[in-house]
Amino acid sequence: MANLRDVRLRMRAIRQTLQVTRAMNLISTAKLRKGRRILEDTEPFFNRIQIAMYDILTGAGHVRSEYFSRPAKNTKPRSAVVAITSDRGLAGGYNANIFRTVNKLCAELANPVLVVTGAVGYRYFLHSPYVILENFSFKSRMPELTDAKEIADYLISQYQWGVFDEVYIVYTYMYSTIKLAPEAQRILPLSAEKMREQSSGLHQELGKKGKVNFEYLPSARQVFESLVPFYIKGIVYGALVEGYVSEQSARMAAMDEASKSAEEMLNTLQINYNRARQAGITQEVSEIISGSAALGG
Repeated sequence: MANLRDVRLRMRAIRQTLQVTRAMNLISTAKLRKGRRILEDTEPFFNRIQIAMYDILTGAGHVRSEYFSRPAKNTKPRSAVVAITSDRGLAGGYNANIFRTVNKLCAELANPVLVVTGAVGYRYFLHSPYVILENFSFKSRMPELTDAKEIADYLISQYQWGVFDEVYIVYTYMYSTIKLAPEAQRILPLSAEKMREQSSGLHQELGKKGKVNFEYLPSARQVFESLVPFYIKGIVYGALVEGYVSEQSARMAAMDEASKSAEEMLNTLQINYNRARQAGITQEVSEIISGSAALGG
């Protein structure tokens, strides 16, 4: 009977765990859909900024800006790496893949420093040899444009002050619900060639011509530099939302696997419980029959 009681307790604990994993799966599914919808709604705005910057580069020729190249103020060049992680765990290998990519990138850079988003990443990188300049946390909620602006303003100001000479951002890109891959992208200094490639692709998608001629007031450089913060904010916001939806997708898959494992354990325990209960009943019936036969004899 003691064994049966222990099995019942284990089965009850697994049922409670199964309820939690199923609920987390449903919550992550809803958050994933909301995140993808918001990202799709905001993409046209940032795509238009990219096109405007491309138009300036194309129509005005080479634009001299500190965002393309800036005299190094440090005797030793310093690189900043923005790591997009989560505030909570139970997301499979989502954070571990980011940690691996950040460590690999930092090993290739000169004097890397970190800017971390997410409590999980902050706790991990506290024990790393790299200095954490700043930590941002969104308390597991959907990132907003104000959050991206805060991070972008911080990165641009530190870049202009010469705290670091280049900025990379590492986040998880969701190709599909079953394919999540960490991505590393340099966002500062800007690459004119890369911007032309990206924006020309947008022009082709929208069916617009590549060459345009505009007059920029007060100057092409000032207009361009006023657009750069919006451009950086768009990149950061896209990375934050991509990381958020990737986190929900990874958690959804992890909770689905956990639910399947819990169901398998529950089925196994149920079979063992039924067998033990049947064996106990058979033993009791045998004892009654044996006692009755002894009394009758």
